[in-house]
Amino acid sequence: MFARLAAAALLGAVLAAPAQAEGYGAQLEGFDYPHEVRRFAFTSQAKPVEMAYMDVAPTGPANGRVALLLHGKNFCAATFESAIAALAKAGFRVIAPDQIGFCKSSKPDGYQYSFHQLAANTRALLASLGVERSVVLGHSMGGMVATRYALDHPAATERLVLVNPIGLEDWKAKGVPYATVDKLLEGERKTSPEAIKAYQLKFYYSGEWKPAYDRWVDMAFGMYAGPGKEAVMRASALTSDMIFTQPVVYEFPKLKVPTTLIVGLTDRTAPGANRAAPEIAKTLGDYPALGKAAAAAIPGAELIEFPELGHSPHVQAPAEFEAALLKALGR
Repeated sequence: MFARLAAAALLGAVLAAPAQAEGYGAQLEGFDYPHEVRRFAFTSQAKPVEMAYMDVAPTGPANGRVALLLHGKNFCAATFESAIAALAKAGFRVIAPDQIGFCKSSKPDGYQYSFHQLAANTRALLASLGVERSVVLGHSMGGMVATRYALDHPAATERLVLVNPIGLEDWKAKGVPYATVDKLLEGERKTSPEAIKAYQLKFYYSGEWKPAYDRWVDMAFGMYAGPGKEAVMRASALTSDMIFTQPVVYEFPKLKVPTTLIVGLTDRTAPGANRAAPEIAKTLGDYPALGKAAAAAIPGAELIEFPELGHSPHVQAPAEFEAALLKALGR
């Protein structure tokens, strides 16, 4: 009982802290990334677009390998800051893009978002940089993009690393009601820094908040508070629809590349669970079970579990995460 009261008091104190999120533009203008942001200009769906990315050279003895880092829906390439530094020190060239529709990249009107399209865009970026093969790491929604990338481009995938990926279950098939894009857009308009912080506290960081996490709340809400916020909200609603309607879980047995799953076991992320009946919602996002099921479905997959970590192990416990990642990559 006292533990529950203490946890409730902590939650109240964290959420009572004043929100300091600033307003940024639709492409996160004014929010600094840890490395130079470059832009890949191309045409997609008959629209001129730009894909922002960081291309970080090795800071330790180069090993000739490339690591491609794919962010989640509520994240950006910048949230890989510590992992980028660790991989570069280990000799990797690190490429971390923002997907079209996210963060510092274009958010074109009328764009048809699909994991196939995002994977194709990412492959085009790497080809433009002369990269034929890479380790492909995807976190959260990036795990769904990374899975599609590995399925569509196995020869270009040295190893697939999935970090607390969503898409380990089909929420629609489990009984979560569909929400139209219009309904999702209504939800986007209610976004606040306090709501973002509460969600992150519960799912990302196992109920423990650190001041360093405030920066990521600022980043996430900043696009909703600045000029161009309508384009941001439309893109977010459309990509939420993509996540819900384009499951990848059924294709795990088709993966033909070496795969490592890294799972923080306190995670309970399940998009749309708030729309489900209580008896269904309580069964969703069971990462201890989902991680094992995914590892069993993916041929030869390695499973690494962190019992005390949540949805963002690379942010919550960078040193522990990076040690496990580099070991999995043979460094």
